[in-house]
Amino acid sequence: MNIEEIQQYCITKDNVTESFPFDNTTLVFKVLNKMFAVVNLDGETKLTVKCNPETAIELRENFDYVLPAYHFNKKHWNSITIDKATDNFLKEQINNSYLLVLEGIPKIKQKK
Repeated sequence: MNIEEIQQYCITKDNVTESFPFDNTTLVFKVLNKMFAVVNLDGETKLTVKCNPETAIELRENFDYVLPAYHFNKKHWNSITIDKATDNFLKEQINNSYLLVLEGIPKIKQKK
């Protein structure tokens, strides 16, 4: 996947917005105002996603292109080098991150 494909994939999910809250090179995707994916557009392109702690460690141990996320809680966030991962792997990580973040949002907010 390239950046445009990741962007299109993320924004097709329910209640997702995209923005550049940090700078002009860090694209952030949020579900109901909670971050679930980040793509840096400068340098080596990486996708940063949320994971449960056990999965985060397992992915880092099994894939050399998955690393603890820079500037994020390394217990819960991984960065994936986009051009080294398969499309299916990237989609799976985006889906898992989206659902994990959505689960943490109160049901009353989800219904709105």
